[in-house]
Amino acid sequence: MQDFTFYSPTYFVFGKGKENEAGHYVKRFCGSKVLIHYGGGSVKRSGLLDRVKASLEQEGIEYVELGGVKPNPRSGLVYEGIELCRNEGVDFVLAVGGGSTIDSSKAIAAGAIYDGDFWDFYQGKAIERALPVGTILTIAAAGSEGSPDSVITKEEGMFKRGASGEGIRPAFSILNPELTQTLPAYQTACGATDIMAHVFERYFTNTADVEITDRFCEAVLLTMVKEVPRVLADPNNYEARANIMWAGMTAHNNICGVGREQDWSSHDIEHELSAVYDCAHGAGLAVVFPAWMKYTVEHNPMRFAQIAVRLWGCQMDFENPVNTALAGIDAFKSFLRSIGMPVSFAELGAKEEDIPAMAEKCCHGDNRGGTVGNFVKLHQEDVENIYRLAL
Repeated sequence: MQDFTFYSPTYFVFGKGKENEAGHYVKRFCGSKVLIHYGGGSVKRSGLLDRVKASLEQEGIEYVELGGVKPNPRSGLVYEGIELCRNEGVDFVLAVGGGSTIDSSKAIAAGAIYDGDFWDFYQGKAIERALPVGTILTIAAAGSEGSPDSVITKEEGMFKRGASGEGIRPAFSILNPELTQTLPAYQTACGATDIMAHVFERYFTNTADVEITDRFCEAVLLTMVKEVPRVLADPNNYEARANIMWAGMTAHNNICGVGREQDWSSHDIEHELSAVYDCAHGAGLAVVFPAWMKYTVEHNPMRFAQIAVRLWGCQMDFENPVNTALAGIDAFKSFLRSIGMPVSFAELGAKEEDIPAMAEKCCHGDNRGGTVGNFVKLHQEDVENIYRLAL
């Protein structure tokens, strides 16, 4: 295990009806004028936005609103939010929605007190300071409610890039599993795939002797394999929703990733798909991850075989562990199919002729250094090969 520091100070409020306490927690974390940031009409139709406003009003907290966040959140709305915060004297950003809304809120919070272009943070500059952010989560997926990370798509060039820094880790996050019960099955499955991908990005490591975090990772994955079919069969299964919601947070606040090298190439590869085709991030990951696994399996067959046995119950072939590893990859792909995820370019609507351009942008675009990933360093040719495995 590698040396590490771990600091995860987000205050979590979990349970039924907890969104009605939003004003209390904004005040607790010194907010006096709030930007409420959200996506489309669902938070309005469900009455969630009205409940949040009522909670703020009860505590005497002023607020302004900015809706319109889309999946794969865009830089244009971030710029709009930054200007709104500065003009209105906002001192707290409250995200009401899923990972896209939270990521956009984090970008606004960082940009509002920064003299330069907020996109600097998405080109590698660490985010050290930001307005405090609170979240009210409506979909278990990105884990942004507990992480110091954000992903934004820059409309000029359609670059989808991530930023990180303790300054944007949420001050508090309200997690009510009831708020996820009205999600369409496809969105639920996309979110679940994203959660599993966050764990796999940490699991496939070159660091030896990481048994404790291996077991943490496996616990989250086993939870997803059990609970996702349950919520797809019964969307109102609160207990299954609750387990998935907390799994999503633990998958990405880095408790599963400390002390070990992490990969993240599959996310980089997928970001080009969702930037070009505007597909759901989880759907893109469902296409990319099994292809990445097959492409890299020979690098460390025993790591793939280990998860095949522990997660999918595959029989260990000690004479040829690659056989076990491949069986595990097939099992993962079958699971994705069973929950309604696409597993090929064709199902996603992606085109083979776009592969060279996406691979080039993945490895070289917008200040990229020519390779992605750590488990196996992937060059442009490798990324093209992975895309083609997904055809």
